[in-house]
Amino acid sequence: MNNLYQIKQYQGNKDIKVTVPGSKSITNRALLLAALSAKRCLLKGVLFSDDSLAMLDCLSKLGFDLHIDEEQKEVTITGCGGKIPNKKAHINVRSAGTAARFLTVVLALCDGEYTIDSSEQMKKRPMEPLISILRKLGANIECLEKEGHFPLRVSKFTSPKNLSFLSVTVDTELSSQFASALLIAGVAVKPGLFVTLSGSRTEGAYIRITLKMMEEFGINYKKVVKTDNESQEITHNNEKIYSVSYNDQFGISEYQIEPDVSSACYFYAMSLLLKTNVLVRNIFPGSIQGDMNFLYLLEKMGAKMSESAEGICLNGKETEHYYGVDVDMQNFSDQVMTLAALSVFAETKTIIRNVSHIRRQESDRLKATLTELKRIGVSCEFIENESGILIRPLKSLVSDYDIETYEDHRMAMAFTLIGLKTGKIKIKNPDCCAKTFVDFFDIIDSLSDGLV
Repeated sequence: MNNLYQIKQYQGNKDIKVTVPGSKSITNRALLLAALSAKRCLLKGVLFSDDSLAMLDCLSKLGFDLHIDEEQKEVTITGCGGKIPNKKAHINVRSAGTAARFLTVVLALCDGEYTIDSSEQMKKRPMEPLISILRKLGANIECLEKEGHFPLRVSKFTSPKNLSFLSVTVDTELSSQFASALLIAGVAVKPGLFVTLSGSRTEGAYIRITLKMMEEFGINYKKVVKTDNESQEITHNNEKIYSVSYNDQFGISEYQIEPDVSSACYFYAMSLLLKTNVLVRNIFPGSIQGDMNFLYLLEKMGAKMSESAEGICLNGKETEHYYGVDVDMQNFSDQVMTLAALSVFAETKTIIRNVSHIRRQESDRLKATLTELKRIGVSCEFIENESGILIRPLKSLVSDYDIETYEDHRMAMAFTLIGLKTGKIKIKNPDCCAKTFVDFFDIIDSLSDGLV
């Protein structure tokens, strides 16, 4: 694909019905859980994108037996009971945040010697808080270029003796991936791990996904709180504490990965934006993914929700106008940019609150969103005391604009919505969508051609 993609204005009124890839978050968690298990596990509905391919490549270099069937969207992994087959390896996590955080924790807490490299983009993302946590546990970690950043060398963790559990505290404000990585790794660490989650996102959507999947794979954990005199199954001082016991015999033989609700949201947003009917196949209300909250937000904004055997449908045909919202998006913050794009054409202003953590993701997503919205003439601003943004409506674009994506797939996909509405948007570096959604723009082409 060219480095500049012109989005055609959507002019049809045909209903939109699409299939999206498997969930990136669930795919990479499932790959790691299957590898750490003691069984041969068939994963169905696997996402094949840059991030999951990075995880698969790393697992292969670490010596795991993989059978990959990309056409059928399946991967079979033979688990090794919490052990890493190759005791020495050089892996590259590329730009995959889950692979970067999850594998760093697992490898730092095992008895091998590993070099972990990454893309230049990932080298810019901070790892220091996680490195500090692991060093306090006794891990040997050397930063090979810049302190607190990739690439890393980890070597020969020695578990302290005479302890019933190791104990670690992680601030969920920094990254829920840090917390998820430690929770999953606990099952493979002797003698087990007490993980204390602090901050305001101790029950965030991605942590809930992690805990749910641990249960589904057969990992037992307990929610506890430590006091001076006892441990009780309650919470205290906004902390959540989990004990994960060492277990080298857990596992399941088959696991179905859900379609990616985050990817589905770009299409569901079209229901209101383009005043049409949108169905995404195999998305159902029982999904464990936090971005289901975005569908319910669209319903509050005027879309009519219904469910069929094929999946959830949102109908915006009967909504002549939709209005801005005032919403806390902490638990579905991947859709901040999607809502921002919708807000451009709302009847009233939109306020998005409590999303400061997205400044440390693939890009500084708050800064990137405000920068590109201002470039196309939208009045918007950062709200410091709310850790969020305010966006005022813009009824039309008078010029064509090239949108900078900052190597961030969600910037590219969200601002595509503005292009479908106006026909005045070009997306720079559209290939960045391959991180999670390889054929996104093929589907967009089909929309513009009236084929979907």
